[in-house]
Amino acid sequence: MKPHFEEVQAHYDLSDDFFGLFQDPSRTYSCAYFERDDMTLEEAQYAKIDLSLGKLDLKPGMTLLDIGCGWGSVLKRAVETYDVNVVGLTLSKNQSKFAQQLLDDLDTERTRRIVLGGWEQFTEPVDRIISLEAIEAFPPDRYEPFFKTCSSILPADGRMVLQAILGHPLKKWPEMGIPVTMSDLRFMRFIAKEIFPGGSVPGEEQIVTLATESGFTVTDKQLLDEHYVRTLDLWSTALEAHHDEAVAATSEEVYERYMKYLVGCSDFFKRRVSELGQFTLVKG
Repeated sequence: MKPHFEEVQAHYDLSDDFFGLFQDPSRTYSCAYFERDDMTLEEAQYAKIDLSLGKLDLKPGMTLLDIGCGWGSVLKRAVETYDVNVVGLTLSKNQSKFAQQLLDDLDTERTRRIVLGGWEQFTEPVDRIISLEAIEAFPPDRYEPFFKTCSSILPADGRMVLQAILGHPLKKWPEMGIPVTMSDLRFMRFIAKEIFPGGSVPGEEQIVTLATESGFTVTDKQLLDEHYVRTLDLWSTALEAHHDEAVAATSEEVYERYMKYLVGCSDFFKRRVSELGQFTLVKG
């Protein structure tokens, strides 16, 4: 697990103060869902969380596992809305500490636990699984074991919601009307080297095939591309507005790197170079 810890911590343990400058108050670091045009980013993040949790058929007393739980907003909402026990997995020390404190402050008898570790080390049975944009942090050879592990810890009627940034093979770009340019290839290398080292972006067919081979049926797929454009634009606008605080928390170099990342990713989703899919998987 050592390289995985180091790669994730290189991104997420940069500085909680830095991330807080562009995230909404819930500290959610994945695509929001703008159910209405007039929603704030915070409202849209809760709409996304509610959309995701609503697909899991949660019942009071169940145990929900969040793989790549971030700063804990999904688990907090799950406890408050569905009265469930929760377990969150993260490789980030900062996220682990923040999320555990967030959950400890809830007025509930349900168990709430954040584990500083990966799914590779988790073997406890759970009733439901949610994972929002964590799979992109895995190298491709971890995809198959990931789905098999998720299937193995779920009951016969278990459900899982997986939200993933999706890519397309370069050979498919021309038939999709996307020209292959050096600037796009350079941006992809930049993301792989400087933002998410060790990560990769799966394709939709890959997810469906591996999920099916692991005993899941894909019952629903929802694309949220335009919602990610708006989310990323709001993040970059907020970060730009807090330039001085961002530099104070990190450095000018880090600020420039993240602005390039947020603006470039928005452009990729706008042109459908990248897509965002939310998949509902049912075991059996």
